[in-house]
Amino acid sequence: MQKYDIAADYIRSRLPFDEPIPIGIILGSGLGGLGDKLGNATAIPYGDIPGWAQSTAPGHQGRLLAGELGGRRVLCMQGRLHRYEGHEFNSVVFPVRVMRLLGVQTLIVTNAAGGINLDYSVGDIMLIADHINLMGGNPLAGLHEPAFGERFFDMGTAYTPALRKLARECAGRLGMSLREGVYIAVTGPSYETPAEIRAFRCLGCDAVGMSTVPEVIAARHCGMDILGLSLISNHAAGVKDEILTGEDVIAIGKQKAAEMEGLVTQIVSRL
Repeated sequence: MQKYDIAADYIRSRLPFDEPIPIGIILGSGLGGLGDKLGNATAIPYGDIPGWAQSTAPGHQGRLLAGELGGRRVLCMQGRLHRYEGHEFNSVVFPVRVMRLLGVQTLIVTNAAGGINLDYSVGDIMLIADHINLMGGNPLAGLHEPAFGERFFDMGTAYTPALRKLARECAGRLGMSLREGVYIAVTGPSYETPAEIRAFRCLGCDAVGMSTVPEVIAARHCGMDILGLSLISNHAAGVKDEILTGEDVIAIGKQKAAEMEGLVTQIVSRL
């Protein structure tokens, strides 16, 4: 517990205000531009925070922002940590636990994902209703941290129904349509094979990615309310006859940035 307290105390020492911050946002590949829209923002590089690992993924700026969005105080991660970077699960979820100590009760998690559902198009935004963990481990296995939550806890409504309802309402106000489906998380960094994607479709999955699930598990353990949004940045392997690249994922994120930023801002303003 001490390492989380040390990190939280360091961040507090850099903040321009003393009040708890109720909302956290994790920005995925190509979606980091929202962080630049924060008002009265303070930026802290991940490498400056004790115990907080450095992000190396393309398109991830690797800094924590504290500021205002939609009239609310927020903590915003411009880029996340991934298992495929070599980080252990406890490092991947370290930021979530530190955010909880800083007062975060609502966590909005975004990512770029491959579309498995044959009805999905590149550029669609999917509201995550549920997930499947195929990352080969659970971030809470091992030493238990009772200060954050119970050892065994329910995941039946990990993606808070009230927040999903709010997201649909906000999308409607903005004239946007949202998909809603199941996200499956794999370790990466290689993209999936066509056979794997066919298997995932049989499991009822709609989108696939290499993140999000560890953070959601840790946030649920901490008692946070969670909203997950996936930008469908590409068709998953075998859906179309095309080669998948990380550059394409980032490019789609930039193209759809304004739409995603508008939606998240609208949601935050109504929390």
